[in-house]
Amino acid sequence: MTNYSVKDIARKSGGFAMLAVDQREAMRLMFESKFHRKITDQELTDFKVKAAKILSPYASAVLVDNQFSYKQVVEQQAISECSSMIVAKDKFIPGNGIPVDQVCLDDEIDAMEVKKNGGKALKLLVLWREDEDKEQRLEMVKQFNAICHSAGLVSIIEPVVRPPRIGDKFDREKAIIAAAKELGDSGADLYKGEMPLCGNGDYSTLLDATKRLNENINMPWVILSSGVAPNLFPRAVRIAMEAGASGFLAGRAVWSSIVGLPDTELMLRDISVPILQNLGNIVDEIMASR
Repeated sequence: MTNYSVKDIARKSGGFAMLAVDQREAMRLMFESKFHRKITDQELTDFKVKAAKILSPYASAVLVDNQFSYKQVVEQQAISECSSMIVAKDKFIPGNGIPVDQVCLDDEIDAMEVKKNGGKALKLLVLWREDEDKEQRLEMVKQFNAICHSAGLVSIIEPVVRPPRIGDKFDREKAIIAAAKELGDSGADLYKGEMPLCGNGDYSTLLDATKRLNENINMPWVILSSGVAPNLFPRAVRIAMEAGASGFLAGRAVWSSIVGLPDTELMLRDISVPILQNLGNIVDEIMASR
C-alpha cells in the first residue's frame, strides 16, 4: 500500500502553497453579501470547480469539501496533475447564529475511496474552546489520525479558536497558543494554524508572536488566511515562515477579492492566479534560504 507523506502535498522546494475551496455556508454568506440575493448550492459548486481547474496548476494541493465539491472535482478531473487533492473529513454543525458551531467527523467520507479517487490527504477542523472538554477534542483527533494513516493518507488538523460557551472573556492570542500546546503534538502530519494578531501590527511584534506559536507545534505547520486581510497575507506568510512555518493553506486570501465580479473564470485567471503565484514564490524563496 502506498503511504503518502507531507512531501506529496508540497512544492519541489519542500514548502506548502495550498488552496482551500472547502468553505461551506460561510462561503454562501460571503457570496450573498456581494450579490444581494440567495445563492444556490449549484452556484457554490460551480465556483469551487472553476477555482480548482484554474488555480490548481499553481497550488501544491487543493482542499475540497464533501458537501459541494469533492465528487464534482473528481468527476470533472478539475485538479491539475501537478497538484494534489485534500478532502475535508469534517462535518459542520450550525448553531447559535453561526455556520460552524460544532464539528464532528464526516462518516460519508471514506478514506480508501478518497485515495482511490486520487486524494493524498484528509483535513479536520477542530474548534477549540477553553470551556469545552479537552479529552473529546484529543479523542476526535486520535480517531481522525488513525483513519488517515490506516489508508496511507496525510493527516491535516486545523485548530481554530472560539470564545467560550459561557462568559464573555476571550483572549484570541492566548487561545491560539493554548490550542497549539494541546494539539501541536497530537500525532497529525500537518498543523494548519491561525495567524497571530490576524496579521496586523509591526514586523517584530508579529514575528515574536508567531515564534511563540512555532515553539508549541511539534510537526510541520502552515497558516490559514481567514481573519487576515488579503493585502496583508503575503507578509503574514513571510513572517510565519521566518518563525518556522512551512507555507500556507488558504482560500480567502486568493479568491475572495473576485467574489461578486462578472466573469468568474476571467477574474480567477487575471486576479487570483497572480496572487497565488506570488504566495508560492514567497514560500519557495524562504524554503531555499533554510
